[in-house]
Amino acid sequence: QVQLVESGGGSVQAGGSLRLSCVASGRTFSSYTMGWFRQAPGKEREWVATISRGGSVTSYADSVKGRFSISRDMAKNTVYLQMNRLNPEDTAVYYCAATRRPYAQQPKQSEYDYWGQGTQVTVSS
Repeated sequence: QVQLVESGGGSVQAGGSLRLSCVASGRTFSSYTMGWFRQAPGKEREWVATISRGGSVTSYADSVKGRFSISRDMAKNTVYLQMNRLNPEDTAVYYCAATRRPYAQQPKQSEYDYWGQGTQVTVSS
């Protein structure tokens, strides 16, 4: 059992950057593979990025590869999503998620058991 709380969302102009944070409760943070997902208006929730339990391996959706970076701080029980060169298509509610499953390069939503409440990211052109 883990509880997740995202923060760091907001409004930014195209080309700008934001860093999202997700704080996990409990004492077993290192047991969870962490991921970020997002859902834009009228669209299905999609996977954005994943980081392994130890933080040594990461993967990204093609749409954000090269622009976004996922990382985790074990001491702070926190996972981050650094988003650079944002564009309007990045506008969405971003969700932090956790799973006890080991790292998977391209995970599915159903593989994640715990979800945060989401944080809104709005990118204007």
